[in-house]
Amino acid sequence: MKPIAIFRHSPGEGPGYFATFLDRHSLPWTLFRVDDGVPPPPTPDEFSGLCFMGGPMSVNEDLQWIPASLELIRQADSRGIPVIGHCLGGQLMARAFGAKVMRNPVKEIGWGLVEAASPTAHLATEWLGDVRRFEAFHWHGETFSLPHDATRILTSTHCTNQAFVHGPHLAMQCHVEMTDTMIHSWSRHWAAENVPPSASVQTPDQMIAGMETRITAMRAVADRLYGRWIRGLISP
Repeated sequence: MKPIAIFRHSPGEGPGYFATFLDRHSLPWTLFRVDDGVPPPPTPDEFSGLCFMGGPMSVNEDLQWIPASLELIRQADSRGIPVIGHCLGGQLMARAFGAKVMRNPVKEIGWGLVEAASPTAHLATEWLGDVRRFEAFHWHGETFSLPHDATRILTSTHCTNQAFVHGPHLAMQCHVEMTDTMIHSWSRHWAAENVPPSASVQTPDQMIAGMETRITAMRAVADRLYGRWIRGLISP
């Protein structure tokens, strides 16, 4: 099988558990360090799937690699090559499919509950199984609207659109790829967010409390989401 292309937009926001999942399923992958100046490829034809990770920038910024990424996502869609996005990656997908990316009513930082948007909907069950709510990790101040023909499968109190499905594609606002190393690293930048603790913003101590148990529970859901996504991978 052709490798899965993974796009990193910030040194601290690598593939995390997503790479672990791919390795466990013997699926090859290639990392594009966009943050190091490596541009996205001109076409998705050499890959079985595309994965876009998070990053501190906005999709609405004037950055050279953003139009190339949007075009790559559109090409993948036209060829039936599945795309998956985490946080910024999900926002790139929404923008590529014609939706808007704008400020969320509040910042979401730390652990927070998300739930199936339509528990009786076929797509929510197809991607989530019997999971109706779980604790995910969050770190964002913006969010996306739903593209035409996309279906919301996850929502939360503080962010209406936590994930959508569009054909074989999965776009997430939340971070299900987190590792303990990533959480420790991100928490060191908490003060730079310049927001007080609230119902949607946790302190570093709150993020780290019970972290291993929380990560284990979240990975059970990530396995479902990633497992459904890889079913759409393009074979040679």
